[in-house]
Amino acid sequence: MPAASAGTRGEFPTLALLGDCMLGRLVDDVLQSASPDYPWGDTLPLLHGASWRMCNLECVIADRGKPAAGKVFQFRSSAKNIAVLQAARINAVSLANNHVLDYGEDALLQMLQLLDRAGIAHSGAGADLAQASRLATADVCGQKVGLLAFTDNEPAWEATASRPGVFYAPPDLGDRRAQNVLDIVRAQTKLCDLLIVSAHWGSNWGYLPESGHVEFAHALIEAGAGLVFGHSSHVFRGIEFYKGRPIIYGAGDFVDDYAVDPIERNDQGFIYLVETPGGIPRGLRLYPTLIRACRVCRAEGLQERGIVEKMKDLCAAFHTPARWHRAERYLEVGCSAQQETRPSQATA
Repeated sequence: MPAASAGTRGEFPTLALLGDCMLGRLVDDVLQSASPDYPWGDTLPLLHGASWRMCNLECVIADRGKPAAGKVFQFRSSAKNIAVLQAARINAVSLANNHVLDYGEDALLQMLQLLDRAGIAHSGAGADLAQASRLATADVCGQKVGLLAFTDNEPAWEATASRPGVFYAPPDLGDRRAQNVLDIVRAQTKLCDLLIVSAHWGSNWGYLPESGHVEFAHALIEAGAGLVFGHSSHVFRGIEFYKGRPIIYGAGDFVDDYAVDPIERNDQGFIYLVETPGGIPRGLRLYPTLIRACRVCRAEGLQERGIVEKMKDLCAAFHTPARWHRAERYLEVGCSAQQETRPSQATA
């Protein structure tokens, strides 16, 4: 697949990372009459201002296929909704998740064709294991960025040499498939200025990383990954910097039609922006978001403060500094955010 190109923002390349984007069910219904930019709400200026954008595509975009037998939640979005990704200028998507085969192999293969025609790179699922485990690459402001996606969900969907599916690997260092992920990272990091590993792992709920996630994320960094971008949990989790490289254990949901849990609040999330001078992540800027009526919007007021405070507490468990920037309305996370300013104080 040819490398995708991206524009320039500011002094350094800026990458925008988005959690689970589900465009099926009610979102698909809305898009029968709404414009392709509808699901992105007021976040498009931030997304368009980045040099490169990626998300976990938590559905299959296709008009083909039949619902998978015995599966409760099945997400398919009309083929025309590839324009939704184009509206946000998405450069790459992670396809390694538990919904990409909801409508079978025919739907997956149609989506791969749609993405290729639209110039959207992809990693994590394919016509066979070789394609599913292949990096998506991009030339971003003179830097080569690579995206490698895997999942520990739906082991029955594991791609093989002769069967379409997902790049499956449990986060268990004793498992040969986990070692295969590490081997790919070691080999490909030599060819990239920045290698992002996208991990769709674990269960839907809980604010703490699950068993094996921390150990495996550390191993990925040691193998050469520049950033680990975890998702699958409907709620965001804390961020750790290990050997100077960020690990986002759970990005949370970004856009969907899900019912909202009143306790864990799966409608809350972030746009994760990272500057990469010389291919080295220089901390993160997190912009709080909310999902409303099948679209995402930037959080405001008390909602914004609550989301920020929650993330600061989760980061503190990893001794990760976080600082709120009132004027620009973002949370700076990482080594450069040494002095904390609480939103309640900053907005007083």
